Amino acid sequence: MRDVDTGPGSPLRRTARREWGPLLVPVWDELKRGKWRAIPMTLSCVCLTLGFQIWQNAGGLAQVERIGAVYAGLSWQEALLRTPLSLFVPAPDLPVWGALAQVLIVFGICEIRLGRLKTLLIAYACTLAGTMYARYGAAVGPDGFLGLPAETLTVRDTGPSAAVVSLAVFVCWRYRAWLTGALVILAMIIEVIVKPNLAGKEHLAALVLAVILWAVSELWRKRREGRGRRERRDLADQSRSGAPASTS
Repeated sequence: MRDVDTGPGSPLRRTARREWGPLLVPVWDELKRGKWRAIPMTLSCVCLTLGFQIWQNAGGLAQVERIGAVYAGLSWQEALLRTPLSLFVPAPDLPVWGALAQVLIVFGICEIRLGRLKTLLIAYACTLAGTMYARYGAAVGPDGFLGLPAETLTVRDTGPSAAVVSLAVFVCWRYRAWLTGALVILAMIIEVIVKPNLAGKEHLAALVLAVILWAVSELWRKRREGRGRRERRDLADQSRSGAPASTS
């Protein structure tokens, strides 16, 4: 069998650098400089997720349910109050290590590349989009457009997965890792086809909002860059003509 060429100048290496270099090289540099101090928010999220897992598995499930469990059958007021913490409440019957790894990697990259505030806003907005879809789907029922069965009302709607996949697509496309972002979306579509449960459909709802937020941010960024280029061109023209620079 012919060996795959993975030398420094190989097509595989060049493709990897082109896909992930603009996204990951600054992350690596920041982690080398600040180590774990570079991602304090991410480490807090990891600890919070682990803490909830330990608490609910050590007999505190009822208390965790009251403060962080969201169901489509809850009132809007209760759902909105619980949503911030629900993002960090993992499923009690699933291994928590996968969720912790996802939060550490994706939140860490986004904290460095997007900033803490933007990372949290995207995570919460997309999680809330999934929650809103669940309420809509349960309300219209299985016969309605994109409806869900009645038992959805009692399915616990918690965990970081919707936030993780949404942030992954947003940050990948923001830094032109087009293939990686597209593969995340494809994986979520396959998940819904193979196992059409509430979690998979919520992931797609969250991804729809993530793509919209990315498109809006791209438009805003291009407008700002265009304005900056025009201002620099005007200053250059004024400098060449000897006219005084505008102070407006």
